[in-house]
Amino acid sequence: MAVTAVLAALNLLISVQGAVVESVPRASGSLDSWLAAETPIALQGVLNNIGSGGVFTEGAVEGIVIASPSKADPNYYYTWTRDSALTLKTLVDNFIAGASDLESTIKDYINIESVLQGVSNPSGSITDGSGLGEPKFNVDGTAFTGAWGRPQRDGPALRATAMIAYANYLIDNGQTSTAKEIIWPIVQNDLAYVAQYWNQTTFDLWEETQGSSFFTTTAQHRALVEGNTLATALGESCANCVSQAPQILCFLQSYWTGSYILANFANNGRTGLDANSILGVIETFDPEASSCDDVTFQPCSERALASHKAVTDSFRSIYSLNSGIAAGSAVAVGRYPEDVYQAGNPWYLATTAAAEQLYDAIYQWNKIGFINITSISLSFFQAIYPSAATGTYAAGSSTFNALISAVKTYADGYMSVVERYTPADGTLSEQFQRDNGVPLSASALTWSYAALLTAAARRAGTVPASWGSSKANTVPTTCSASSAKGSYTSATNTAWPTAPTSSTRPSCTPPSDVSVTFQEIVTTSPGQDIYLTGNISALGSWSTTAGKAIALSAQDYRSADNLWYVALTLPSDTAFEYKFFKNESGMIIWEDDPNRVYVVPSDCGVSTACINDSWQ
Repeated sequence: MAVTAVLAALNLLISVQGAVVESVPRASGSLDSWLAAETPIALQGVLNNIGSGGVFTEGAVEGIVIASPSKADPNYYYTWTRDSALTLKTLVDNFIAGASDLESTIKDYINIESVLQGVSNPSGSITDGSGLGEPKFNVDGTAFTGAWGRPQRDGPALRATAMIAYANYLIDNGQTSTAKEIIWPIVQNDLAYVAQYWNQTTFDLWEETQGSSFFTTTAQHRALVEGNTLATALGESCANCVSQAPQILCFLQSYWTGSYILANFANNGRTGLDANSILGVIETFDPEASSCDDVTFQPCSERALASHKAVTDSFRSIYSLNSGIAAGSAVAVGRYPEDVYQAGNPWYLATTAAAEQLYDAIYQWNKIGFINITSISLSFFQAIYPSAATGTYAAGSSTFNALISAVKTYADGYMSVVERYTPADGTLSEQFQRDNGVPLSASALTWSYAALLTAAARRAGTVPASWGSSKANTVPTTCSASSAKGSYTSATNTAWPTAPTSSTRPSCTPPSDVSVTFQEIVTTSPGQDIYLTGNISALGSWSTTAGKAIALSAQDYRSADNLWYVALTLPSDTAFEYKFFKNESGMIIWEDDPNRVYVVPSDCGVSTACINDSWQ
């Protein structure tokens, strides 16, 4: 088919069995052409991960959104409330824009989420709403009972937003009763949860930090505002939405440091520069905003732009991939500069988010009719347009046009970074390695695909409906750390007038090879090198001879993270033993026993894996 032919021409990786995986610069071409080929792949990637008809969803019940087909190194074969909601909001927007075949999937999602709301779990139950803060569930719809960072309070807000978008569509198309009888009871529970628990600590969207999260707070404010609007349209009421939304908005202001958005109020030893803030700005984007409003942190606001620069600049010097890229040009973006998860790498979804905020801003400037450069946003504009100066520039003026062009070029640069490090088959993993760009961590990450789709849509000028920011941007004179206790009822009505179309999961072909990244944390002295060897020929058959044993790279060796690594392409389902050793001028120093053991993943949809070891 044509898409396959296009992607075949965009070869990125040399993947020879047993060979070291290297990144190869993609031949320069049109970003438009790449996105035309990649967006249908991304949409199919999302659908592949939704049960039970998704090709990679064995064992998942209908409507469940799995995070990734990866079941080991790392295991993401669960459904996260947050990731699922963000994904379904993307599908709802696509459906409203004309992709009518997505409606059955949307209904399946609503059906299973109504069930998950009532599943008792380690966070609690529906009785007092506490169970709605549970971050993830098993793919069969049962509670995950292992240790985890819980609660995570962004999920209910995001789920409400996704369902409200579809409910509004139903109302606009004469199906108000369906929205009221099926969707409202689910949304009402989530709104009650937000109103009751917004002022309590939460684990952030990266599931590492407990405190208060900018991303979570933006999602909570938006959910209550549009939730109250939906209630009114349905002849219902949401008094707690009305009382708590202004207080959440007041708290939202405290994340502004004066120069950037603090991602989390938490004792985590970080600067607070984090893609969390860019993702939060995207969440609060309103295409009908009447101004570049700082209070709701609209993408074109001075606060959002200054923070965008601070966050993205924080990655310029820490990734080898960004070496030599001039200030004002796009770079690979990770979660936060202090990140050590999988050794801390750029994320596809963080890099597309950096582009998406700028596409949002361009849309807003064109709609509002001017760009206002302030002392706070000046450094952002000067980095991409050196002659920028404070002032207001009307649409149609030469300066306005030049600024729009500069921002567009800058935004496209982030998308081009993603293009550069996307493999030829279009699969988007969670991360790409900070030195060589090899895809890393969980394969076929649903959120990566959804993030690509939303960024591409904003680039094309396709935007979602307004959530009412312009009528909800007044900060109360007196702010209080309040809450409003709600009531919760199991939502059980899933009797759609037109039932979702049932689907059968198609068969899939397991991967023949997998790119396995070996990461070893080990302190070395000058002159020492680290090697990998094992009981299979691809690992040197226990040889310690250079050229047979596999040399690891110290390119990313840092004082705080003594990382050596290598990426190999190995046959799937291969079981082997392996060990690391130091070589200092021919003197071999083995790590302690026992031998390490590993089996290369063979699950459908998995193309990457990452083994994280420490010297033993």
